[in-house]
Amino acid sequence: MTGFLDKAFSADFLTASLLTFGLTVLSMALGIAGGVLLALAKGAGFAPLRWFADAYIWFFRGTPVLLQLIFVFNVLPLWGLSLSPFTCAVIALSLNEVAYMAEIVRGGLLGVDKGQRTAAHMLGLSETGILRWVVLPQATRLILPPTGNQFIGMLKTSALASVVSVQDLMLTAQRQAAADFDYVGSLGAAAVHYLVLTTVLTLALRQVERRLDIGRRASARRAGTPVAGTAAALDPAAR
Repeated sequence: MTGFLDKAFSADFLTASLLTFGLTVLSMALGIAGGVLLALAKGAGFAPLRWFADAYIWFFRGTPVLLQLIFVFNVLPLWGLSLSPFTCAVIALSLNEVAYMAEIVRGGLLGVDKGQRTAAHMLGLSETGILRWVVLPQATRLILPPTGNQFIGMLKTSALASVVSVQDLMLTAQRQAAADFDYVGSLGAAAVHYLVLTTVLTLALRQVERRLDIGRRASARRAGTPVAGTAAALDPAAR
């Protein structure tokens, strides 16, 4: 038990935990940004853009993340791009995440009532203005929960980065275990760090969802509009 505690609170595991968290956040940030652009491309009127988006999603969702990670790490140097293991991991993980986030964002955009677009057109808003001020704010509430699940999934998927020598939690645990043969202590310490990071991300995402919901209800009250799911919205006598 002492060995497990010593490892869990050691500088090596704490450093690896921070690196794992940074890898997760950076890969997800790039994945979300790319996913939004790819979702917009999939709904564009320009056919080649739609074809590119469909082909991208088909390829990256249809091949393993590990294959993509090893490809980036081993093939890019052959093309004259020598990158650090961490950078290779970020590229591979974010490229893969773009495909999944594109479908999540597209689903959120389609979930916004078409009447909202029609009303915005009547008010004279441009397509860019409608997207920015009407569609995206409403779609965000639909996009956020599955994005939270993707965030947690990315945290665990980042363990694959150990294959290309990224000194993350998984590789740190493997090396510690290989050094002293204490697999229970090393893997247990890594598991604790993963659970702590998962819990922190879950609580943070819940707080964001709560703030968005509070803001939505406050806006509806100011406008005198019943919020969907509330008693005022469901009670016919209140209408």
